[in-house]
Amino acid sequence: MPYHPVKKKIVRRELLSSEHVLSNLPPLLQRIYASRRITATEELDRSLNQLPDPWLLSGMEAMADRLAEAIRRNQSLLVIGDYDADGATASAVAVRGLKALGLERVSYLVPNRFEYGYGLTPEIVALAARQEPDILLTVDNGISSLDGAAAAKALGMEVLITDHHLPGAELPAAAAIVNPNLPGDPFPSKSLAGVGVMFYVLMALRHRLRHAGRFAKPGATEPKLGQLLDLVALGTVADVVNLDHVNRILVHQGLQRIRNNQAHPGLLALLKMAGRRPTQVTAADLGFFAGPRLNAAGRLDDMTLGIECLLSDSPDTAFSLAAKLNEFNRDRREIEDQMKQAAVAYLEALEDSAASKPALCLFENDWHQGVVGLVASRIKDRVHRPVIAFAPAGEGSADLKGSARSIPGVHIRDVLANIATHHPGLLRKFGGHAMAAGLSLARDKLEEFTLAFEKEVENHLASLDLEHVLHTDGPLEACEMGLEMAELLRQAGPWGQGFPEPMFDGGFEVVGSRIVGERHLKLVLRPPRSDRLVDAIAFAVDEPAVWLACRELRAAYRLDVNEFRNTRNVQLRIEYMEADII
Repeated sequence: MPYHPVKKKIVRRELLSSEHVLSNLPPLLQRIYASRRITATEELDRSLNQLPDPWLLSGMEAMADRLAEAIRRNQSLLVIGDYDADGATASAVAVRGLKALGLERVSYLVPNRFEYGYGLTPEIVALAARQEPDILLTVDNGISSLDGAAAAKALGMEVLITDHHLPGAELPAAAAIVNPNLPGDPFPSKSLAGVGVMFYVLMALRHRLRHAGRFAKPGATEPKLGQLLDLVALGTVADVVNLDHVNRILVHQGLQRIRNNQAHPGLLALLKMAGRRPTQVTAADLGFFAGPRLNAAGRLDDMTLGIECLLSDSPDTAFSLAAKLNEFNRDRREIEDQMKQAAVAYLEALEDSAASKPALCLFENDWHQGVVGLVASRIKDRVHRPVIAFAPAGEGSADLKGSARSIPGVHIRDVLANIATHHPGLLRKFGGHAMAAGLSLARDKLEEFTLAFEKEVENHLASLDLEHVLHTDGPLEACEMGLEMAELLRQAGPWGQGFPEPMFDGGFEVVGSRIVGERHLKLVLRPPRSDRLVDAIAFAVDEPAVWLACRELRAAYRLDVNEFRNTRNVQLRIEYMEADII
């Protein structure tokens, strides 16, 4: 992540009491795991046999039975996906997995966000009906699609829903629903991504078919669903869900497949386009390099291109599709930069009044609806407030589409739900998670919504510290800043949302500094009370030349491995820095 110049407070994570320390680990890992509330070695076991039973998911019996029946009856099934990376990987996993399990007539349809919007809408149902499927299976959507499910039923299509988004007060009329966030669902993880839910459905279906004797027939082989875990890992990381124990297992197993050259051609092509080496891939590579390239298709065009990349078994075809996705990603970055500049200019014009607002709503008439979520995220990081960025819903439309990003302690979907309750008719529709949500409303209601949003968020902020806080794992001794320790930390993850990559803090003498690229600052640092020198880099620094005069700094940093010309060296990746002399 780029270094950000906004003033932040460094806070060291609290540790568990000594009786919970995992004494069989190196002291540094003991400290890191203790601050993440890991109390038993079983929580570090990333083997597949540690995954919870699929049958703990409510609705799984009905789902597995119905899909098994579809295979027996040779029925046709159409997967209804979503236009983000989670939806794309879930669609690819569904198509690949169902075909492997014997469903011959399976295809997919993903809504174009600019024409149809999100989810199983009546418009998408009408489009799907042209293919005359017997079953519509949603992945990463559907839990709020009451009208779409009703429309499908009226047209004679059965609806099966797999989703992970929070449900509303009423559920769609579907033949089966699998969602770990349904009220009362006993599944221990509430953080599965959409692709994780679909993977669990496939595991249950395989179990059902196995006990029905399908794989005992002459010539039949039981498919190895583990072959899909690279795609599960990509979707899980890209959707920024919490990496609880279940998700860490899924991501770790997927990363192992990628490192062992067992990944699908499409994912390998995405990594190659980003200049990442599959044998050394980390969760961060999926989140910051492969995921954005896949997401770019849904943001700027049609996610069909991304799904086709993931479904391709030809390396040449996959590489060609990945090259197109890479072009979309370059275009996306340019659009995002322009929109971010406009948003920052807006904040600067507000001066001190922005700091007094509990939340921000941003809108420009020429903003791109596929990129507003990224802008909201960047501005949220800058102001440490919930932010919603809006764009026109389409040419000639009187509606706006917004993407919301929040901070810990403010459940953004609950905020929107309360607004919908207290202001009936103000929101056209909404949905999402604790930290991110989407919504639509009439353009002439923006001012009214902004006031309601600020008031509702203010109710949630009373007990929160709104200072920018960076949580670290404390200092590192100079002897710990070596390649061996960096490699150990890399293997100790996977790290991500809810299970943060270790970050340390400390003071350094600046021995050397230079600018690389346009805005990156390359440093040579000396830790306190040491003759050792260590390389460091801060990415995307505003006005990097100003820092060349710095002789001492305090930094929050990660211990990283820099690979250059097949040589691996330790490097500090600076996330934040302060200096007395600038």
